[in-house]
Amino acid sequence: MKTKIYSQHGEHMEWQNKLSFYKDEIKVMEKRIAEVSQKNTGIEVRKEIEHFQNQFLIQKENIRRISHHISEEEKQIQSEVKKNPVASDHRETEDHAKERDMVTNFETNFNELRRECNTFLSKRL
Repeated sequence: MKTKIYSQHGEHMEWQNKLSFYKDEIKVMEKRIAEVSQKNTGIEVRKEIEHFQNQFLIQKENIRRISHHISEEEKQIQSEVKKNPVASDHRETEDHAKERDMVTNFETNFNELRRECNTFLSKRL
């Protein structure tokens, strides 16, 4: 499937903004988990806290990996436009379904983690 270069660029910028937002969300959740950690020393609570800390590390790595992949795709687009800037608004390229799936899957997983974390926090704070 073909798509316009400028459409891909717009999606790349949107995805990078979303990933930045999720990175900030992780910071907020980490602070809230730290509050629970200071107030609770029970083994079961510690296990749950460790679970969330591990998940935050994994999600930060996922954000880094996806963001890097999108940046590389954006570099390719910019290179194509530099080679032939004439009518770049109308040029088409292969759709980036793989990247769209990466972002969509990340968002699904992240939203589940956020729900799980909020449920945990509502019981502990």
